[in-house]
Amino acid sequence: MRKGLVLFIVINIFIITFLVHSVFTLLTLLFEDASADAISNLELPAPNSSSIIGMDQHIPKIIHQTYKNESIPAIWQGAQQSCIDLHPDYEYKLWTDDKSRDFIAKEYPWFLNTFENYEFPIQRADAIRYFVLAHYGGTYVDLDDGCNRRLDPLLQFGAWVRRTSPTGISNDAMGAIPRHPFFQRVIEQIENYDRHWVLPYITVMYSTGPLFLSVLWKEYMLTDPDELARVRILMPEHYNRNPWSFFVHHQGSSWHGKDAQLIFWMGQHWKLLTVAGFLTAGVVGLCLWWLYTRVIRLGSRRWSRVHHRYARIPSRAPSAAPTPPHSPSVSPTRIKLRNIFPNHQRNSKRDDDVETGHIERVGRHV
Repeated sequence: MRKGLVLFIVINIFIITFLVHSVFTLLTLLFEDASADAISNLELPAPNSSSIIGMDQHIPKIIHQTYKNESIPAIWQGAQQSCIDLHPDYEYKLWTDDKSRDFIAKEYPWFLNTFENYEFPIQRADAIRYFVLAHYGGTYVDLDDGCNRRLDPLLQFGAWVRRTSPTGISNDAMGAIPRHPFFQRVIEQIENYDRHWVLPYITVMYSTGPLFLSVLWKEYMLTDPDELARVRILMPEHYNRNPWSFFVHHQGSSWHGKDAQLIFWMGQHWKLLTVAGFLTAGVVGLCLWWLYTRVIRLGSRRWSRVHHRYARIPSRAPSAAPTPPHSPSVSPTRIKLRNIFPNHQRNSKRDDDVETGHIERVGRHV
């Protein structure tokens, strides 16, 4: 019983360890506040401040945006134009589906097959932004994000992304120098995350979307990069919550399906779901323990019955052949000789008698 208990505990520890290791990065994201790399107020001069002039600029003055073609929907045209008007000295690149495919085919042909076979168009829109940032550098901005002020203060960093809720980072606004190690890592790992999950929302989020980017960001933080290789975090108040924030968010998320509502509800109640998950795991563990003890008891009873049944059957050992009695004064060798030479034995006895009689007669005469 003790050996069985130890085996049961070891197996369950192995299973739990494997599951925790598989989702460890996701679990740590729940408790990551990004404060270590957050862009502080002191690093961001106010709009139209004279201190902006002369600041170091590492990120190229390029604005990247993506859409399936050149015909931008009216709902986003104002946001698009705001970024163009505020940055006349920036190069503007709109990556359509055709331009994106041609770029991947020319610069990253090893990724073309994966790029073309993505199930959802939003996956290609996600992927191309990582590749153009890694290749050209610059600033990527979603079409539903309008510019509220010039982006010059953000050019001083090696790379930046924005913090999102409830946890992790987003990919709707981000910037980087060319060949930044984080975005190099992103494009190197993106094929490994090309998997299909049950819900389309999860498939998109974990293959190319913000969840995919957040997992790689969390792992990248463990490498302890130097100053220019760091990924700085644009906090919510600098993103779109204040008059001096960099962006103004418009209506977006055009790719969201009905399953997104379920995911959003889960995101709002993630603490409750986490507790419920641990409770469910505990109940499952207790059920497995009950089932295990049940099987062990049934097995012990059957073995006891079989053992008791066979114990009642008497053992029948083969009896030894009787050995013929013989005189202790006669050696076994002599018995064998008697059996082999019976006539010789009788003649020898007769000779002994004759010899004995002869001696007796001689004695009388003497």
